[in-house]
Amino acid sequence: MNKHSAVKILIVDDQPLIVDELHEFLESSGYPCVACYSSRDAVARFVDDIEIGLVICDLAMPDLNGIQLVEELTRIAGKTRVFESIMLTGQAEKQDVIKALRAGIADYYQKPVNLTELLEGVQRQEMALLERHRSHQHLGHLNEKLKFLAASIDDIYQDLDKARRQPLLAPEVEVGNDLEQALEKVEMPAMFDQLSPRQLDVARLVGKGQTNYQIACELGITENTVKLYVSQVLRLTRMHNRTQLALALSPSTAAMRQRATAH
Repeated sequence: MNKHSAVKILIVDDQPLIVDELHEFLESSGYPCVACYSSRDAVARFVDDIEIGLVICDLAMPDLNGIQLVEELTRIAGKTRVFESIMLTGQAEKQDVIKALRAGIADYYQKPVNLTELLEGVQRQEMALLERHRSHQHLGHLNEKLKFLAASIDDIYQDLDKARRQPLLAPEVEVGNDLEQALEKVEMPAMFDQLSPRQLDVARLVGKGQTNYQIACELGITENTVKLYVSQVLRLTRMHNRTQLALALSPSTAAMRQRATAH
């Protein structure tokens, strides 16, 4: 019993007997297959079925030959979809092989096809395809991280620009303000003096018990930028986690400091 493969194969040839033979053999070898008897039908099936990862096609076909077909499928796949291809030919001319390799066709076999050799070639392309998928996913994760980093850097630059344009004047505490607001403005620990205005804003909201998402909404920045600011605050204040940070900025802690300094 052959293990079922996750790679679906598109078989294309204008000779139905060849397609049917390859279809039966590869299906019995554990590969799900899609049979096509024309290049135009193959294009339509490739578009409709994103699970197709390997294309086995004849070189000499009406309408689109094998090389033109693979070039068209490559154009359709773009940068978001990966597949491998194998070409079959009844006459292996050197110039045709060169054209096929330039078009990105990974391998070719001369008719009549040795099925054992073809299966070995399919297995090699299956491994190559899985490796390409892993690389593609890795690049996708890196691109996402770069996008988040770029957004975070942009937010920081915007904050710096706002800070340069606005005078850094601490608002006065008015009589009648609640105790929490007064303690926020008067009883900040000395270790927080080194923080920038935006870092201080983030620290105060952490002290209120707000989540990164809530802080991001209140300050008009991305959640990833909030995480970056929290990390900076923890590093500058030499605290281990946001719980310590919240305790250091809580009204009760500030009140205790106020009573201690009064005695």
